[in-house]
Amino acid sequence: MSSVLDQRPAPVVPGPRPAAARRRTRVLALPEARWALAALVLFLVALPLKLLDAPVWTWAPLFAATYVTGGWEPGWEGLKALKDKTLDVDLLMVVAALGAAAIGQVLDGALLIVIFATSGALEAVATARTADSVRGLLDLAPATATRLLSDGDEETVAAEDLRVGDLILARPGERVGADGQVLDGVSDVDQSTITGEPLPVAKEAGDEVFAGTVNGTGALRVRVERDPSDSVIARIVKMVEEASETKAPTQLFIEKIEQRYSIGMVTATLAVFAIPLAFGSALQPALLRAMTFMIVASPCAVVLSTMPPLLSAIANAGRHGVLAKSAVVMERLGQVDAVALDKTGTLTEGAPRVTGIRPLPGTGLTEDTLLALAAAAEHPSEHPLARAVVEAARERGLPLPEALDFSSVPGRGVSSTIGGHTVQVGSPGRLLPAATGPEAAAVAELEDGGQTAVLVLRDATPVGVIGIADRLRPDAAATVAALTELTGRTPVLLTGDNERAARHLAAEVGITDVRAGLLPQDKVAAVRQWESERRNVLVVGDGVNDAPALAAAHTGIALGKAGSDLALETADAVVVRDELATIPSVVALSRAARRLVIQNLVIAGVFITALVAWDLIATLPLPLGVAGHEGSTVIVGLNGLRLLREAAWKNPVRGGAA
Repeated sequence: MSSVLDQRPAPVVPGPRPAAARRRTRVLALPEARWALAALVLFLVALPLKLLDAPVWTWAPLFAATYVTGGWEPGWEGLKALKDKTLDVDLLMVVAALGAAAIGQVLDGALLIVIFATSGALEAVATARTADSVRGLLDLAPATATRLLSDGDEETVAAEDLRVGDLILARPGERVGADGQVLDGVSDVDQSTITGEPLPVAKEAGDEVFAGTVNGTGALRVRVERDPSDSVIARIVKMVEEASETKAPTQLFIEKIEQRYSIGMVTATLAVFAIPLAFGSALQPALLRAMTFMIVASPCAVVLSTMPPLLSAIANAGRHGVLAKSAVVMERLGQVDAVALDKTGTLTEGAPRVTGIRPLPGTGLTEDTLLALAAAAEHPSEHPLARAVVEAARERGLPLPEALDFSSVPGRGVSSTIGGHTVQVGSPGRLLPAATGPEAAAVAELEDGGQTAVLVLRDATPVGVIGIADRLRPDAAATVAALTELTGRTPVLLTGDNERAARHLAAEVGITDVRAGLLPQDKVAAVRQWESERRNVLVVGDGVNDAPALAAAHTGIALGKAGSDLALETADAVVVRDELATIPSVVALSRAARRLVIQNLVIAGVFITALVAWDLIATLPLPLGVAGHEGSTVIVGLNGLRLLREAAWKNPVRGGAA
């Protein structure tokens, strides 16, 4: 056994795969983005020439090129849809743009083409980035593993070739090669990518470990319990892919409305042209009436009813550190009526800090001397708890005594010689399992408060206890209260951390529904349960373990400062500055945008109805029809731009504008 569980440096070959370069699709690698950019550039070059009354030959070819570059793809897709007996709205927009050009409204038609080309490009970019994030997740799993043979030898194999029942070795610093159970060895394993726990977890015989988690300073012999294709990491990839596929940008109901409107408009335009001809009207007046109808019935104002409010809201949110990835996301944010929050790195800062120092009676130590003693002993250690102790001593400006003979035992703690005394710092349950004195009371007090207790011994005698915890964000409680007021429901806490720590933190921020000890699939199950109850769930998280829930939810928001790449790519929106209080603010902004969208749709509907009725009942002059059409477009556009104002950003946490 000793030949297997040695702690020699890992050989180069079976070591963990180096961090792969992030595979990110470039925007201009997408044909939709290139065509949209070309259309936009051509339009911007032609626009000043047209407005300055330059000769037609200077701007007309540019506008024609705008129509071709921006309109050929939606037009082609629309023609293919026609082949399948489906009338696509994109094709209708191209026809409307061509109709506008046919009667001299070249500028209006070109602008419409640019809007639709840009929208298609944004959708293509979002789809590509989602695929990038899923591929990037696979880099968490090691490419190879060290398999132990029955004769005691080792062999390096591809991780995907492991089978249930195989024995593998995880050396210090390596990523665990497969999901399995520890047979021998003791170590601390960083499994934050899977469970979200902020601190490494002590693992010994009988404990479960996951593929892709990082082994600490000990060596572990692990029996493979799951096929690599069924590992937790593999299941996360599958869940993100499945959930992303269910979030199509266009809902079935909207598609039905588009079909009916498109068919109705085409039919009505043909009727307006053909019926007067059948009753003896001349060709010119019939064509003029039909073209006027095409203009006034064109849904340009309807299109602008939605985009300016949502795009203005996106811009305003961006100024305040919230990146919404699309107009669809901004609209969906206002629909949420339930919120699920992650704990570590979301409600908390995601880094352990010293939160309590308890020198024991009769030791003669003060808080500062106890902290300095522990920090001196812990100083050479790389464990996150040790770093927290050393950082606390530095913040207080404490001089650290010289420490000699440092040693570390995974899962137990560290030992050093300081001033001729042996000082041990580590787990109370491992250093002093039968403690019953004042040290036991101090440990219980700290642990009951949701803190991790660290015991300090001097010459095998307890001298103090230090409490370490992940610190709550300053605006966490106010954010929970604001979200409760906005949605009518108190947010739920979803975390992979332990029950006691989770409930203690939840009580501090006013959360009563706590789901602790969850793996990624458990978070997804909770989200799907709420959505089966017809709730629009907003999930807020920051880690890889949160990505499936972020993808499965109605809307997902990731904390961006320390968030994992996968969480940032999977989420619908990102809080760039890690200001938790901006989440209720962006929800409130989204609701304001939705109200403006409704107002604009009413305005556009009234104008279209009035102008169409005028054209059908009487004779609507073409210039007046164009003026009415453009006037409604300008009104709804300006109404939507109101959300660009600073006053539109409300801060429910503070009770007013930011």
